[in-house]
Amino acid sequence: MNEQVNENKIQIVIIDDHQLFREGVKRILAMEPEFEVVADGEDGENAVELVETYNPDVILMDINMPKVNGVEATRDLIQRYPDVKVLVLSIHDDESYVTHVLKTGASGYLLKEMDADALIEAVKVVAQGGAYIHPKVTHNLIKEYRRLVNEDEQESSEIGFKEVEYRKPLHILTRRECEVLQLMTDGYSNRMIGEALYISEKTVKNHVSNILQKMNVNDRTQAVVESIKNGWVKVR
Repeated sequence: MNEQVNENKIQIVIIDDHQLFREGVKRILAMEPEFEVVADGEDGENAVELVETYNPDVILMDINMPKVNGVEATRDLIQRYPDVKVLVLSIHDDESYVTHVLKTGASGYLLKEMDADALIEAVKVVAQGGAYIHPKVTHNLIKEYRRLVNEDEQESSEIGFKEVEYRKPLHILTRRECEVLQLMTDGYSNRMIGEALYISEKTVKNHVSNILQKMNVNDRTQAVVESIKNGWVKVR
């Protein structure tokens, strides 16, 4: 693959069959000085060519496209370039879609109803080697795992979720951080958490950053999963 155009910025390629959506995403990403959208395409069949030409850090990939869909394109890309980072965009929040996409090797899954801050955060997390799943989707996935665990105690040990007594993690988090952690598990975005707790979105971001640091995890998804394993939150 070719060298990056600008090594000081996160190079991004957008692949989506709706031009207006691509333009909207470009405008959002342009708000972040460390991002650079180096190219965009309208179908999954463009993906390999664009990756070979621009060697992007992150690819934003639509899941529904007329010729080659995002799942096929992601699978093909990762087979060719195992280190490529793909962040899938979708209108579907059903856990079956998410698990299918993640099996291809995608680094994240975002709903198109996301706000600008969620998109920016997701790109940063994925570019740094982490994984990002939309909070609403994370909640649905966790509910499905919990259902499976309750049906089969043996599967519980294999997945890693144990039936433990619910207790807030006040030994490492403040009471406010515990509230934020619970709302993260409930699938709330930063904006929704702020509205629920009557605090600013900036304050929510600070709480989330503190939670990740104190729990020694890289992203929201890991924080939620670890919290469920430890019985620190309720799956509602």
